[in-house]
Amino acid sequence: MSGLYIDSHCHLNPEHFPEGADPAIARAHEAGVSHLMVVGGNVVSSADAVRIARSHEHDGVYAVVGVHPHEASSVTSGLPEDLLAIARDKSVRAIGETGLDYYYDHSPREAQLSVLSMHLEWARKEKLPLVFHVRDAYDDMLAVLRNEGCGLTGVIHCFSGTRADADFFLEAGYYLSFAGPLTFARNETLRELFSELPSDRILLETDSPYLAPVPFRGKKNEPALVRIVYETAADVRGISLDEIARTVSANASRLFRWGDPYFGEEAER
Repeated sequence: MSGLYIDSHCHLNPEHFPEGADPAIARAHEAGVSHLMVVGGNVVSSADAVRIARSHEHDGVYAVVGVHPHEASSVTSGLPEDLLAIARDKSVRAIGETGLDYYYDHSPREAQLSVLSMHLEWARKEKLPLVFHVRDAYDDMLAVLRNEGCGLTGVIHCFSGTRADADFFLEAGYYLSFAGPLTFARNETLRELFSELPSDRILLETDSPYLAPVPFRGKKNEPALVRIVYETAADVRGISLDEIARTVSANASRLFRWGDPYFGEEAER
């Protein structure tokens, strides 16, 4: 396997890739992607993520398991035992995606907050980083992390907050990840923010099958397209493609505790 791009957040379960994840992973490797984080959002998709990661254990594919805020209302008396057991697999490198989504409000906000707290406790117990989904809910997310997030780390995926939001997360030790929206013409403010962030706290992703970058906006996204996000990121920061790839590789290696592909290091958990 060769390649130095990281896709720090993608969904490859059968719901989105009925032909299976293997072709998308093969295309990603051909495009220069070395590592992928396959993310779950409930028991079924989390099990899918682990299955996919285990079938590609030598291909830089890892899993993230948890309950998406859209699914929070399905959790009535603690996180399912099946989900807790899945997290003990060696392919799992983070808990999530969890968080708050007040844009769609598919689950009551009280349920989202409760399930978020469960994930924080779970991550602390398993000594794993968290992957957060936050949409139109930054104030409440900041409040929860101030009260309950001490000693934890993780990444806010597809970051869309303000500079003040970014500063809080950075000061608290979190990473910020950016996806296809970085390439959208109307997102000049987001690009300006990205250009100013410290290099040791940024990640890049696709959020496949969503948020395909320009010029594929509106089409199905996949990990192979993450290179376009890298190209935009390099241009915005005024650095080479190689430098942004090295930066994100080092950051992802540090957060998710895998070996840095630039130095041929092996992953450990």
